[in-house]
Amino acid sequence: MSDTSSAGTSPAVGSSSVSRRVFLGGGMATLGALAVPGLAACGSCGGGGGGGGQTAAKSITFGSNGSDAVPKKAYQSVFALYEKKTGIKVKVNTVDHNTFQEQINNYLQGRPDPVFTWFAGNRMKYFAKKGLVGDISDVWTKVGANFSDAIKQASTGEDGKQYFIPNLNYPWAWFYRKSVFAKHGYTVPKTWDEFIALAKKMKKDGLTPIGFADKDGWPAFGTFDYLDMRINGYDFHINLMNGKESWEDPKVKKVFDTWREALPYHQTQSLGRLWQEGAQGLQKGTTGMYLLGAFVAQQFTGKSVDDLDFFPFPEIDSNVGTDAVEAPIDGFMMSRRPKDEVGAKKLLTFLASAESENTYLKTDPSNVAVNKQADTSGYNAIQKKSAALIASAKSISQFLDRDSNPTFASTVAISSFQSYIKDPGSIGSILTSMQKQAKSIYAGD
Repeated sequence: MSDTSSAGTSPAVGSSSVSRRVFLGGGMATLGALAVPGLAACGSCGGGGGGGGQTAAKSITFGSNGSDAVPKKAYQSVFALYEKKTGIKVKVNTVDHNTFQEQINNYLQGRPDPVFTWFAGNRMKYFAKKGLVGDISDVWTKVGANFSDAIKQASTGEDGKQYFIPNLNYPWAWFYRKSVFAKHGYTVPKTWDEFIALAKKMKKDGLTPIGFADKDGWPAFGTFDYLDMRINGYDFHINLMNGKESWEDPKVKKVFDTWREALPYHQTQSLGRLWQEGAQGLQKGTTGMYLLGAFVAQQFTGKSVDDLDFFPFPEIDSNVGTDAVEAPIDGFMMSRRPKDEVGAKKLLTFLASAESENTYLKTDPSNVAVNKQADTSGYNAIQKKSAALIASAKSISQFLDRDSNPTFASTVAISSFQSYIKDPGSIGSILTSMQKQAKSIYAGD
């Protein structure tokens, strides 16, 4: 099986554990103001009372952050199947991925679609705690057998109720072109010292050793998460994300000092580059390595996909090891009071099926299914390796902006990390500022 239970024992998932993207909590224009045509369609389906004894309507709207071409097409195939099976049409309101995240708070307080894309962990728990999303525990009584205990835990709020239906997940790792490594005689590094040595060799060979793109703010989180887990361990990392450890702790300073060793080998001008643009160097064979989620494979087509490979983030401290893996879970939630609650839960039940996941992954083969019944026989090499890496993990992190308080991630961490990238020497004052803001934000949690 491809889900995390295939390792025999379920890996630990952050107890207060979003996509690779981020959101800004409030004080911004509503999502509706940015996407009036799409949201206007859900005016008759968002809000209103509970489902009661009603029957599902013949159409329902779905709020989607799948604005990139591949996931957008994948959702189309899923909903075409749903309409064929049920006669119910799903009208998809697609909003730019980052915009969706940035405006989610106002979106949920306005007239949201009955069902919408979102993420497991703390991003889900935060809105459940605020009463902005619907309890779907009754759906889980029907579909729970499809998922591991770890996946269910990541879908459960602080009150013990379920608010999230998982769809897929993907590991973060160092991606590279097999042909480039073969041409130059490179070998996969297993330790940090070997990694830095490889980066130096790539630079001498005229390559950009490390692809890097942080215009949206979230990609840098992946580097920090892995460095922190490799240096300080999973438990320290998750406690830091939950406000239980200090950003001024020398252990955190050590993370950034270690990162600084690799900065000379990073792609320059990263703050003006999107992740898709960062992938172009890998596509052209001018970049040696690129730390990103497996969704980077969406940027490759034809034979170039077969040339893509990855290796896990290397070991830094042998006492800590490499058994923690960053593997975010994407899926779906229900708005708090959908007018057609029956229709919303019917759709969510379908989305929790192996049939739905199989259909999605046929179009988007860069991710792996979380449903234990999903068909993995058609997995490509990247999917097989991704599933194996996740299954081998003792602990799984969800990503900084999922494992931490959403407001902290978006309003503090993004700007702080970008300040560090601009001026690594100012990390002392940056961490002092981060801790001061974290203390205030987590006090009101």
